[in-house]
Amino acid sequence: MATSLSDSAPASPALVRERFWNLPNTITVVRLAVIPVLLAFPLFDGPVGSRVVAWLFIISALGDILDGVAARWGQQVTRIGKLLDPLADKLTVTTALIILLNVGRIPGWATTLVVVIIGRELAVTGLRNIIAQNKMDVSASSLGKYKTGFQIAAIIPLMFHYPALGFDFHAVGMFFLWGALVFTLWSGVDYFLRFRKLLRG
Repeated sequence: MATSLSDSAPASPALVRERFWNLPNTITVVRLAVIPVLLAFPLFDGPVGSRVVAWLFIISALGDILDGVAARWGQQVTRIGKLLDPLADKLTVTTALIILLNVGRIPGWATTLVVVIIGRELAVTGLRNIIAQNKMDVSASSLGKYKTGFQIAAIIPLMFHYPALGFDFHAVGMFFLWGALVFTLWSGVDYFLRFRKLLRG
C-alpha cells in the first residue's frame, strides 16, 4: 500500500509552534518588569532608595545570565526568546542611563556618551529586525556580551552613587562608562560589517 506524501513528509519547521511561557522567557518578562521601577528612580533619590533600586537592577542583570543558562541547558531556546532577551537588555540599560542622566548621576558633559550608546542600541535593534525577517540567527555576539557587561558595570555603581566605606562608587561607574562606550561602538561596527551584504540587498 502506497504511503501518502502527507504521512511521510516531516513537518515544516515554519509550522512548528514554540512554547512562549517557558522558564527563560518568564525570567525575561520579569526583567522587563524592572523598567517601571527604574522610571520611578527619581522618587527614591537618596542613599537608601539608591541601594534598593541598584540591587533590583543587579537582580535583573543576574536574570539575564540565568535565562541564558536555562535556555541552553533546558534546550528551551526559542526564536521569540532570541529577540526578547537582547531587547530586555537594551530597554533596561537605556532606561537606566536616561534616568541616571536625569538625576545628575551622569554629569552633563557625559551626555554625548549616553546619546552614542543609546543611538547604537537603536540602530542595532533595527538591524536585528531585518536579520530576523530574513530568518537568520540574531543571537548576541561575544562583543555584544562584553558591551552589555561594561554597561551594567557602569550603571550599578552610578546607581549606588553615595560613597560608602571610603569607596567612590561614582568614579568607578564613570570609568566603566567609558569602557562601555568603546565596546558599544566596537560591537556596533562589527555587527553592521557582518551583515553588510544583507543591508545592500
